[in-house]
Formats: sequence, structure tokens, C-alpha cells
Amino acid sequence: MDQEASRSHDHFGHENWDHQLKLAVAWNRVDIARSEIFTDERQWKPSELHPVMTAALISNKPEFVKLFLENGVRLKEFVTWDTLLYLYQNLDPSCPFHSKLQKVLAEEPERPVSAPPAPRVQMHHVAQVLRELLGDFTQPLYPRPRTGDRPRLLLPVPNIKLNVQGVSLRSLYKRSPGHVAFTMDPVRDLLIWAIIQNRRELAEIIWAQSQDCIAAALACSKILKELSKEEEDTDSLEEMLALADEYEHRAIGVFTECHRKDEDRAQKLLTRVSEAWGKTTCLQLALEAKDMKFVSHGGVQAFLTKVWWGQLCVDNGLWRVIACMLAFPLLYTGLISFRERRLQAGPGLPRVRAFFNAPVVIFHLNILSYFAFLCLFAYVLMVDFQPTPSCCEYLIYFWLFSLVCEELRQLFYDPDEFGLMKMALLYFSDFWNKLDIGAILLFIAGLTCRLIPALLYPGRIILSLDFIMFCLRLMHIFTISKTLGPKIIIVKRMMKDVFFFLFLLAVWVVSFGVAKQAILIHNESRVDWIFRGVVYQSYLTIFGQMPAYIDGVNFSLDQCSPNGTDPYKPKCPESDAVRHEPAFPEWLTVILLCLYLLFTNILLLNLLIAMFNYTFQQVQEHTDQIWKFQRHDLIEEYQGRPPAPPPFILLSHLHLFIKRVVLKIPARRRKQLKSKLEKNEEAALLSWEIYLKESYLQNQQYQQKQRPEQKIQDIGNKVSTMVDLLEMESLKRSGSMEQRLASLEEQVAQTSRALHWVMKALRDGGFGSEEGIPAPAPQKASEGQDLEPDGRQEEEDVGDTHHVNARHLLYPNSHVTRFPVPNEKVPWETAFLIYDPPFYTDDRKDRGLVDPMGNALEPLSGISYNAVDGPIDRRSFHGVYVVQDGLPLNPMGRTGLRGRGSLGCFGPNHTLQPVITRWRRNQDGAICRKSIKKMLEVLVVKHSLSEHWALPGGSREPGEILPRKLKQVLRREFWSSFQNLLTQGTEVYRGYVDDPRNTDNAWIETVAISIHFSDQSDMDLKRLNSHLHACDPGMSVRWQVVDRRIPLYANHKTILQKVATLYGAFY
Repeated sequence: MDQEASRSHDHFGHENWDHQLKLAVAWNRVDIARSEIFTDERQWKPSELHPVMTAALISNKPEFVKLFLENGVRLKEFVTWDTLLYLYQNLDPSCPFHSKLQKVLAEEPERPVSAPPAPRVQMHHVAQVLRELLGDFTQPLYPRPRTGDRPRLLLPVPNIKLNVQGVSLRSLYKRSPGHVAFTMDPVRDLLIWAIIQNRRELAEIIWAQSQDCIAAALACSKILKELSKEEEDTDSLEEMLALADEYEHRAIGVFTECHRKDEDRAQKLLTRVSEAWGKTTCLQLALEAKDMKFVSHGGVQAFLTKVWWGQLCVDNGLWRVIACMLAFPLLYTGLISFRERRLQAGPGLPRVRAFFNAPVVIFHLNILSYFAFLCLFAYVLMVDFQPTPSCCEYLIYFWLFSLVCEELRQLFYDPDEFGLMKMALLYFSDFWNKLDIGAILLFIAGLTCRLIPALLYPGRIILSLDFIMFCLRLMHIFTISKTLGPKIIIVKRMMKDVFFFLFLLAVWVVSFGVAKQAILIHNESRVDWIFRGVVYQSYLTIFGQMPAYIDGVNFSLDQCSPNGTDPYKPKCPESDAVRHEPAFPEWLTVILLCLYLLFTNILLLNLLIAMFNYTFQQVQEHTDQIWKFQRHDLIEEYQGRPPAPPPFILLSHLHLFIKRVVLKIPARRRKQLKSKLEKNEEAALLSWEIYLKESYLQNQQYQQKQRPEQKIQDIGNKVSTMVDLLEMESLKRSGSMEQRLASLEEQVAQTSRALHWVMKALRDGGFGSEEGIPAPAPQKASEGQDLEPDGRQEEEDVGDTHHVNARHLLYPNSHVTRFPVPNEKVPWETAFLIYDPPFYTDDRKDRGLVDPMGNALEPLSGISYNAVDGPIDRRSFHGVYVVQDGLPLNPMGRTGLRGRGSLGCFGPNHTLQPVITRWRRNQDGAICRKSIKKMLEVLVVKHSLSEHWALPGGSREPGEILPRKLKQVLRREFWSSFQNLLTQGTEVYRGYVDDPRNTDNAWIETVAISIHFSDQSDMDLKRLNSHLHACDPGMSVRWQVVDRRIPLYANHKTILQKVATLYGAFY
């Protein structure tokens, strides 16, 4: 039914709606779009909104994006390869991502001349920059296309161009039928595009549509933190970091909802491999983004604790674990409980394997082993360091070799196939690995010197220093402790404070030391004693060890060497050789010493204490989060570590060597930290996550509404709405009063005319003289005349006494100008001595059906007025009309033009106006309502040269019932059926029509018949829709919603209003 009518919908109307929508987007008037464009009058297809959706995205109009999503735009259909390329080609030049993308494009090799042209920006360029932001642990989001399979922009020649903030937008993005979708998650692609430009509101709308929402939020946090490092503007930098923190909180919020519902499924979300985000996991994204709040979440920590205990129950006491480590037969007594029943009640070997494979057991075994190694190392250095290595020393060498093998295993362990370079970068990025390598290299250097007899003692010194480095390695082991772990973090932060403090301290130490040395000692040539005097003694002075001879009180030549020849004594200060007294200015050295102690002991040391205090307070607030975040690294390390401790770990290394090198078995990551789910299981898990995300968003909205600021804003909005309603009510009341006054004026005018007619009748009867007749007062236009919403005055009624349209100065479709006729001179009864209208008769093509042309009376003498003249009915619905000088007079008065104009006949020209209506229904079949009243749809037609729609009626051929215009849009086989519908219809009006084509001698009279289909399943309605067909290509037909704002001819609007009133419908 509606398909054929919509096919004949005229192109001008469609583009008019599109143009209005584009203007609304360009002006950012979403309120106008909601109230005037997205109404029941126009049903938008999602594909029709794609161009303006792209414009709204590029110009950052989030409200319009939200509006388009509400009106049927689906991101999966909207985001195509071409659309995404177009969006990235129109990135904001000020965003850091744009500059990084330009760097990638600058490094791109030039294309050969014979290669086909392609857009400069390709998706694999974008993927390269995104991988830099997300981290090398992710796979490229958009793979580089192969030769011959390179994606092409399939953009047609643009039909419509829209310019929004300088962006030229093509109207449609088409894809060939065989074009395979390039991405698995279009919402992700649009979210990334919004995030890299720091568009908060736009990203918020798109994130609400995402599936893998926790991973998406963590990825956004990572991208924003990386981009903030490239941002130079301080304000933009703070906005990026604030937005990154906001997305971290969103990830926490959704994960909290999931963890409350089901802990096991929530933990699956942490370790699930996300194909959409480069085959990484939520936990890995959080760690790379340093989202400490997320990692320190109770659900994440519970999962890490679960991994830490392996297959053991987490409620096992640590003393039980250590007891079973020292005496494993205790495992058979049930001292240790396992999570799985088969291990708890099963045979002993699987239980032993599960116990010793638990990371907590591996960790404590390594601690015991490491303490044993340090004790043995200390024993050799202090007691058993012989020129020839002893058995204990050989055992240390063997032990260290096992540690070297373990470090090599960690370096080359690559379950994710990152490559050797990437694994080396990851390995050396850890401070503790650097410390291990340094300790091992220093041990090798000490061992080399130790094996050379001449360098035995230097070798022992080097190994002694190496022992310190091995002891420092214990700090990493203690990070697992909830008590010591945070304190180690604080110590690490304070070491940075000490490092910067030493620069300040060195300035005072060196300046005081050089000045003191130059004043006291003359030409000291020994470098070691210069260092002692300048640096060493000055440094010890801070801690209270004063130089003995700085003030001359304890001066003694026996404690120094006068010439500086004794290597064990400092050179004597300047002194009097005769009196054996110091010759240097004691007052000056004492003042320098006091100033030095003042600034170093009081000022600098207290500054250092204050720095420590500030660092402690700053870190103490987040120390728990930092400890929980770093705890993951230790758990991951021991979760993948062989169970045997050094030196027995060499057996595990031998087994690993045979598997990897000899048998070529690839390395596999433990499923506890990274697992790939089946498609069905993953789909169910994501659906569950989406459901809880919606719950989280609803809670956020509720909390937002409960905030005092939001409540105040809501109250303000309600007050504004109430004020608007009161103003509208006031306007309605004033409008009603004005209508009543206008009606009163009209009644007074009618009474005046009636009295004038009575006085004229009395005068004609001889009951008075003409001089005494008062002239009727001219009717003034009401000052308060109602205006329609579009600013035009309300059209006169069809049967109004003073026709308005028939007095328009310019006659339609001609260059003829009417004689001006004021309102008071319209009636023929009113004298109008200067009235001299022109005579105009159009030369019509259908001469056989019209009256003769010209103003000569001979050709017109054969016309019979006020009667049926052959096939033409010249009778008027308003009774007998006057014929003057052989021409009929318009019963409604003067029009300013004589002749028949463009009408076919002198006198009344009868027309038929069928008003075909039905109820407007929604998709469910329910009748639409507006302002409580039901809404109608009317069948209208329009010619391509006209700007207005019209009812499908008009003049008829002589002897015919149906109007010519109706026959043009209705198939011939339905004409007889429609005639039956006309006979069954309801007449709503019969009489004169105020038409611009009316003249003094020819006018239009019509009969309006309402044909209403109240049931949508009416067979006559279905037949009517199936037979609608515009024979003329310039003619359009459609069902139009009945409203006073529709572009319809004025006299047709009045008829339509009567029909709406008849059925109690909205108008």
C-alpha cells in the first residue's frame, strides 16, 4: 500500500526534510530536530541518517549522535571501512594522535607509480599508532591488507554535500555486496576514534553501546594516559588524565556489579582473551595502563590470591604449608586442604604434585633455598676462602649456575610469541632483573679474579661486594608480605628523594671543604689526602666529628706531617715555626664551620626529613594500592616458575630443554592468567556483562539524580516548565478573548449591514429620503488577529462574505493586475464610481469545453444563466445571481477583474473535492494521538511545478462524475468503485470557494465529500492503495498527516479542518 505511494513521493519533499536536518546539525539545534523534524510526519530510514551521523561525529555534536541512535541508526551498519577511513582523514589536527599518525605516514615508503591510487591514511597506519599506545603485547587491531586485497574507498559521486565546520561530507557510503566486514566490533572502532580526540560526551555515548565494556574502558584509560605524555597543553593534559581516571572507575563499577553477582564468571572476564582488543585480557590491560585502583579491587585480588595458592585452599595456614614442605609425608594426613575433592580424597601422587606446583609453595621453597645460598656464601667469604676452592665454594658455583639458567629461562620464555627483542625489553624493564644480572656479572668478575693467584684478594673484595647485592635481592622476596611490602615501596620512593638531596648537599660539602683546605693547608699534593680534607672530613663534620686543628685549641705538630711526607699523617696547617702556633685566621675558620653546620645540619637535614615525611604521607595513602599492584608481578613470576628450588631447578631446566629444543614442543601460558573461551561460552559471558553494565549505568543515573546539585537543577527545570505553561495558558486566554471580540465585531458588522438593507428597503418604498441614510462604517481589521505558528494569518473561511484570495492583485499564471478593491467596496450594493476593472479571458487549449473569448456580447448571447445549459450546469448553490450587460455577477462581490480569467465557464464553475482520510497508525497498528485527539492521514497530490499539495479533486468533464485530477492518480479499473465510495461519503461543504482564479463574471463553487476509512483492514482501502498510480510523471501522490502546518492550498485547508472537526480529530 504505502510502498507505491512512497515511490511516487516527490524528490523535492524528501530533500527538503534532509536540508532541514542538515541545517539543524550545522546550527547544533537538537531541540528543533526533536520537535520539528523527528515527528510522526516523517519516518526516517536508518540509512538516510548515516551522512548526518558522520557530520555530527566530525563536528562533535554528541546530542545529535544520541538522537540518531534513538531513531534507528545502528552502529554495526553505520561503521564501514569507508566511514572509518573518512573519520580518520578528518581527525582534529590539534590532537596528539594526529601528529603521531602523520609521523607514521612520513615513514611510509612511497608508492610506485604503477600502483593504483589509494587514500593517504590507511587503517593499518592507524593500527600501528594504536599498538604503540596500547602496548606491543597486543595484536594489531587492523591488519595490513595483502597485495590485491587492499581495501578501496567505494564512494559514489556525491549527490548532496553538507558542510559542517569546514568538513565536506559525501551523502552516502556504499559498500560492494561482496565486501567482507573488516572489523568484528564497529562500536570499538568508533569508541577509539572518539577517545583519541578526547571527546568525553561522545565517547560516553558510544561506550554505553559497547559489548566488551570492561576491556573497552581499560583500553581507553591506557590510550588516554599514553596520549597525555604527548600533550603539551596543560589543560588538555589534565582533561585526558581525568577522563582516563573516569574510565578506570567505569571498569571498576561494571566489574563490581559482575563480582557481586558471580565471582567465578567475573574472574573469567579478567582472563578472557579479547579478540576485539588485540588478543589481550582485561587484567593485562589494567596492568599496562597502571590502573592501580582496578588491580587493587577486591575481586581482582581474590583472583590473584586464588592463583597464588594454586589448587590449595586459600584458608590453609602458612605454618601448615611450611610443615608439609619440610616433611611432605604430612600431606597424607589431611593437614593441607585442596579445592578439588578428587585431590582431597584421591591418591597421594597427584596430591603431592598439586602441592609442590602451587606458587605459594614454590615461593617459600625458593626463599629457603636463597637463605641457604646466602648463608653458604657468607661462610665461604668469612671462614672458608682458600687459595684452592673448597667443596663449599664449588657448591656455590653450582648454585649460581642454576640461578643463571633460571634467569635465561625467564629471558627466553615467550608463550605469547612476542619475539626475542620484545622479551628482552620486558625482562630488562624490571629493576630486580637488572639487579640479578648485575650480581651475576659481578660474581663472574670476582670469580675470575679469585681463580688468578695474584688477584686472590681483589677477587675476595669483589665477591664481598657482590654478597651485598645478593642480600638486596631479598627485598623483592619480601614484597609479597602485606606488612613489609608497603614499607619497601616507601623506601624505594625515599631513595629518589635522597638522590636529589645529595645534589644540594654536595654543593655545601664541596664549597666548605675546598675553602677549609685552601685556608689551612698550603700546597697539598697527595690526592688521597686532598679528597679526605675536602669531602670525607667535611661529610663527617655533619655528624659531629669536628676537625681537631680547625680552631687551634687542640693544635699539635705531632699529629701531622710538616712537609706532607708521612703517608699516614695529614699535612700540618699554616703555623709559626718559631712559636709553634697556628698562623691561619682562627676566627674565619670558626665562622665558616658554624655557617656550614647551620646550613647542613639544621637546614638541609631537616629538609631531607621533611621530604621523607611528605613522601611517606603521599605514598602511605596509596601504598596499599601500590603493593597490591606490584603483588601481581611476583605472583605471575612464581606461577610460571619450575617447582624445584635452586640448585635442584637444573633438573627442571633439563626437562624444559628436552621439550623445547629436542622435541620442539611450543611454550604455553598457564590458563589461569590467560584463557581463550569457546564462542558460545564467550557470547553468553559478554551478554551477562552487557546486562550488568546496564544495571551499573542505571545506578549511576540514579545516584546522579540524588546529588544536591542535580536536584536543584531538576527543580529549576520544573519551575521553568511551569512558567512556560502559565505563559501559554495566559496566551490561550488572551487569544480566546481576542476571538470573542473579533466575533462580536463581525456580528456588529452584520447587524450594520442588515440595518442598512432595511433602511434602503424603506427608502425604496418611499419611507424617507436618500440624504438621511447613514453610510455603514467600514469594517476595520482586528488588531489582535490570530496568527498561525508559521506567522501567516488565518485564511478566510470558504463561505466568507468578503473573499480575500479572489482579490489578489496579480492574477495567477498571467501578467494581469486586478483593480484594487477595499473590503467595504466588495459588495455590489456599495457604490464604487471609480471601479474600472480590466477584462481578461485566458486562451485555453480545450476550446470545445469552454465559453467563447472576448468581451463581445454576440458570442455570449446563447448562454443560459441560472439554468442547466446543455452539459454545463450554470446554477449557483447560493441562489439566483444577477446578470448584467449579458455577463453574470459574482454573488460574493467585486474581485477587481472582469471576464472569465483562466476558468472554463462564465458564472459558477462546479468542482468536486473528495477528502479521502484514514487514521494514522504506528507500527503496532494502534491509532496515533496528539493532544489526546486521534490523528488523521489524508490523500493529497502535487504537481512538480507547484509548491503546495492539494486535495485530489477539481473540475470535471461534462457528464463525468470523477474530477480530472483524481483520474490522473487512480487506475481506470477502480473508477467505478470510487464512484460508489463517493455516493456513500459525507458532504462536508457545498458553496462558493475563495479562489485566486475567480473574477467578477466567473467563480468556483465546490462540493466537498468526506470518504473516511476507519478500519485499516478495510478492503476498499487496500484496493484504493493498490490502484494509486500517478500517470503523469510530474504528478506525485502520498498520504499526509493532517496538521495545520502542512503545505496545502488555503481553501483546501479550510475544507480539511471541517473534516477533522467532523471526526473529532487533531488539526
